[in-house]
Amino acid sequence: MFKGTFTAIVTPFKSGGLDEEALTTLVERQIQAGVDGVVPVGTTGESPTLNCQEHLRVIEVVMASAEGKLKVIAGTGGNATQEAVYLTQEAEKRGVNGSLQVAPYYNKPSQEGLFQHFSAIAKATVLPIILYSIPGRCGVEIAVDTVCRLKDAYPNVVGIKEAGGDADRVSQLRAALGETFTILSGDDGLTLPFMSVGAQGVISVASNIIPSQVSSMVNAFAAGRVQEALSIHQQYYDLFKALFIETNPVPVKEAMCLMGQVQQEMRLPLVPLTASHRDQLKVTLAAHELL
Repeated sequence: MFKGTFTAIVTPFKSGGLDEEALTTLVERQIQAGVDGVVPVGTTGESPTLNCQEHLRVIEVVMASAEGKLKVIAGTGGNATQEAVYLTQEAEKRGVNGSLQVAPYYNKPSQEGLFQHFSAIAKATVLPIILYSIPGRCGVEIAVDTVCRLKDAYPNVVGIKEAGGDADRVSQLRAALGETFTILSGDDGLTLPFMSVGAQGVISVASNIIPSQVSSMVNAFAAGRVQEALSIHQQYYDLFKALFIETNPVPVKEAMCLMGQVQQEMRLPLVPLTASHRDQLKVTLAAHELL
């Protein structure tokens, strides 16, 4: 259902509020580049610093801009189950194609707590749900057994975004969940390694600035053109790494500002890149003729 390249799109701000015009332009650029979909209000979209009204407004703007030309998987997870249910139901009303559900962060629930959390959400919506395991941010991993329990109990739990940095876990997930369950990489630099052991695409940060290149890499590998995919990976690997020189989405927003796509604005507690990292990022962007 969800295969290919999905851009974890940034949320542009202007004078403290949402920059809806810039967001519309960003989505249009993704459509022109031929990506398979976008993921608004995820980690890269700074969802933890948006209030509920802003969160839903971002989804509305993205849906209006997408015009059915690409899939929209809305980030509607949270560390409070009630809030995640509310956002998911509201996103469903707005016509999104799916929901990305991050593991609750800070709370550090048990695996049973994770199962009950995602169960409550799955019961409350008909949307296809993509789980999101990113232990480096959340402090907990969604265990393979827990993913299996959720898949078996709820037909609308259809996939997982895997951002644990371990290709062996992708192998475990694929073996346990079968071929129909979607696995998407959550790390641009690991997309090809993950696809080599069973992932079917990526929810990408880098495709905010090089959407056609990331999409070409994923499509080439899926079509069996491994050397072509590897060549693209090698060409842009330094950029993949540079976009995580500090906490995401600070570097990618800085890159997009330098490219004239968004304002240099994010919400506290995130702050702009240090001067040395900004200079390093500019060198990498220039090397790829992106400036």
